[in-house]
Amino acid sequence: MITLSTPARIRRTLLLVLGLLLAVLLGAPAAQASPHLPAPPPQQSLPAAVQAQQFDYRIGGVLRGVDGPIADVTVTASGNGFEGEVTSGPNGAWSIGVPEQGTYEVTLDEETLPEGIALAEGQENPREVTFANTSSATTLFLFGEGIVTTQASFLDTLAERAVAGFSFGLLLALSAVGLSLIFGTTGLTNFAHGEMVTFGAVLAFAFAGAGLPIAVAIVLAVVGGGLLGYAQDAGLWKPLRRRGTGLVPMMIVSIGFALALRYVIQFYFGGATQQLPGSQSQMIDIGSVSISRNNLTSLAVSLVIILLVAFLLLRTRIGKATRAVADNAALAAASGIDVDRVIRIVWVVGGMLAALGGILWAYYRPGVSYNMGQQILLLIFAGVTLGGLGTVFGALVGSIIVGLFVEISTIWLEADLKYVGALLILILVLLFRPQGILGRKERIG
Repeated sequence: MITLSTPARIRRTLLLVLGLLLAVLLGAPAAQASPHLPAPPPQQSLPAAVQAQQFDYRIGGVLRGVDGPIADVTVTASGNGFEGEVTSGPNGAWSIGVPEQGTYEVTLDEETLPEGIALAEGQENPREVTFANTSSATTLFLFGEGIVTTQASFLDTLAERAVAGFSFGLLLALSAVGLSLIFGTTGLTNFAHGEMVTFGAVLAFAFAGAGLPIAVAIVLAVVGGGLLGYAQDAGLWKPLRRRGTGLVPMMIVSIGFALALRYVIQFYFGGATQQLPGSQSQMIDIGSVSISRNNLTSLAVSLVIILLVAFLLLRTRIGKATRAVADNAALAAASGIDVDRVIRIVWVVGGMLAALGGILWAYYRPGVSYNMGQQILLLIFAGVTLGGLGTVFGALVGSIIVGLFVEISTIWLEADLKYVGALLILILVLLFRPQGILGRKERIG
């Protein structure tokens, strides 16, 4: 394999950005290049004991006896060429990170149990634990008369899935808010929004592969997402609006543009899934809930950005102008508001939010792929529609509901069906409230 120098990587990154922007503005084919971006430098291998805390897959449980949680008990998991060990915490919870899904042998060291506490009769130790298409597997050990109840285990699982769902919902909201702003100001249902999500993650991977620190790469990728939004409106949507093109033909154009952009990205990036630097993170225990450091960071970043967008919409002149254009563009123009300028700003902000959402989605999955935005596009639409078309706060509420339902439903459903459940709840809500949760009724015809 040929290893490119840093200047060569930077040139390839710039070719990708310039090629995509020129394709939007001029409709010209992208410059020829090899089909794969350079991968980021490989991380140094770590001992198994250290790596065990850095994987997103995990095996866990809670040890409880007659008198409450059982702390300081050693539990070991081994299998697939890996072995990890952990000690239960003060609340009895334990969690072992593992490198991949599969079957593992879990052993509780009975010699570390407190005096007077023993496993209940018939408890299998060691035992096999198998993942069921989820990122976590749970196993419970019963002690004495077996006072560990199903209800307690269910509550712990519910709390953990709710935290994960809230994190996922805020991640969706970043992209959904941008899509809702675009729909509210232009009336366009933009099916290329998923590719704007992908573009942010791919651009961050490209800049990181060029040797830039990941924080700098993320900032540049978000700026690149804003430039893509600007280029889309300047080169495609504004000319179509000036020609009086209907919304349905524009929607069809967005579908074609999405396909074109998706396969331009695939041409440069390739079909394989790549990892951003730092994609493997430690698990953090908050009470009985375990969450990866990346997901916790994603939750905090998403919340801060969404609050900032809400402040801009409610307290600034451009935010008030945006809401005026979304409410009635003709009346806003008659009032002296530059509607085209507002729409251009909305496209830039929507592109930046989509790019940031794509980066956080790449850490949540984890991984970057050329079609990753397409995979959650329907969920983004579900959040926007569920909350109310064209309402920013509706998109936020709808996305959080979708995220919570997706993650909590894995308690009962197979992981492969969790997205189906989210779309089902969308259908049910729209049957009884077609305008969405925060939308307003409108007369048609």
